[in-house]
Amino acid sequence: MGNHHKNLLNNLGELRKSVGLTQQELSESAEVSRKSINAIENGIYVPSTVLALKIAKTLKCSVEDLFKLPE
Repeated sequence: MGNHHKNLLNNLGELRKSVGLTQQELSESAEVSRKSINAIENGIYVPSTVLALKIAKTLKCSVEDLFKLPE
C-alpha cells in the first residue's frame, strides 16, 4: 500500500501512475484541484465518498482498490 492517513491506507498514486495519468489529469477528471489529489496521495486528506467514486471511475477500478482500512 502507498501512503496512509491514520485511519485510511491508499494506493492512489500507484494506480494513477499505472494508467499513465498525471495528478493534473486526474484532478481535471475528478473536478478537484491538483493539490487535492496530491494531499490524498500523501495521506494528508481523506476524500469524500463522491470524490472517491469519481477517482475510481476515472481509474476504472473500485473504491476498495484505492482505499483500505488498516488491519
